[in-house]
Amino acid sequence: MTAATVDVNTSPDGTLILQPRGVLAAEDAIWLRRTLVRAIRHTRPLRLTLELSCVQGLDPVNLGTLAAAYAIGDDHQVAVFFDHPSAYVAELLTSAGVPRHRLRYIAQRFPVGLARGDTTRLTAE
Repeated sequence: MTAATVDVNTSPDGTLILQPRGVLAAEDAIWLRRTLVRAIRHTRPLRLTLELSCVQGLDPVNLGTLAAAYAIGDDHQVAVFFDHPSAYVAELLTSAGVPRHRLRYIAQRFPVGLARGDTTRLTAE
């Protein structure tokens, strides 16, 4: 991965927690997709939580991968949730088709210099 890393944990209730950190760039897309598919299709936890509080940037390919994760989860009876996204990442996810009820604990601030609705620049500063 480029500047991103991912921590993987399991909570006592069996929830699988993936916590990407840093900038999710195009070079990370295959790794992220494989990790999510393996978690959903092979591990099949009751719940999968993507902890997004430490995501500093997101490219369009990874945005699509994250947006597709909830649909794949539904197909395999795995509830996928997105916890602590920034307001900007939450807006990107909802505009990519993620239902609002899948986003939990949304931060209220947008990155400095970024207006609500601005989708021309997909990486936060």
